[in-house]
Amino acid sequence: MANKKPNFQPTRDWVLLPLVDKNKTEAGIHLTGSARKSLQTNILKVIAAGPACEQIKEGMTVMVHPTTEGLVLTLEENKYVMVSEYMICGVIPS
Repeated sequence: MANKKPNFQPTRDWVLLPLVDKNKTEAGIHLTGSARKSLQTNILKVIAAGPACEQIKEGMTVMVHPTTEGLVLTLEENKYVMVSEYMICGVIPS
């Protein structure tokens, strides 16, 4: 996960989130396929939000549906996922 904000600004209603990709359990069991996807976290902190986002802003902690697929990209050697604002289910108050 990235330690600093990448030099990237989403357009329209796109939201940039860190990509948390777990391929191994805490016990060291390697996961594949649907088992791997089911353990990925869906509570994420917004890295950046596009100018057309009405409810989601940078720095908010949000929940996306666990099966949401987004646009995966690599910026400055870190992986991120982009989703539209409407794919976000809710905001978790800080």
